[in-house]
Amino acid sequence: MGTVHVENIKVYARHGCLPEETIIGSDYLVTIQVKTNLSRAAVSDNLADTVDYVHINKIVEEEMAVPSKLLEHVAKRIGDRLFNEIPMVKKSKISVSKINPPMNGDVEKVTIVLKSKR
Repeated sequence: MGTVHVENIKVYARHGCLPEETIIGSDYLVTIQVKTNLSRAAVSDNLADTVDYVHINKIVEEEMAVPSKLLEHVAKRIGDRLFNEIPMVKKSKISVSKINPPMNGDVEKVTIVLKSKR
């Protein structure tokens, strides 16, 4: 078993419960970690034998473009697509962070983490 880790994909999106969040939008960071068998790819040196991180990035960008009230909902959609589109993925860990969330306080970011397995 091995891990493919795509860190801090920066995306501008329009998520949130407040109406202005879906109008103004904000910056987000998404980190994806997937567990898969990497032994074949380590020998073959063939992209078809591993999880393509370009595909992961595409899924993140497409799902982040669909507004949601909750970060948990976005993370679930990303995870569902990872499992549906990349059969090699056995487990996933998805972190979605909202940078500078609109709240009373000096908060750098809020992050949710969703773990799933087949």
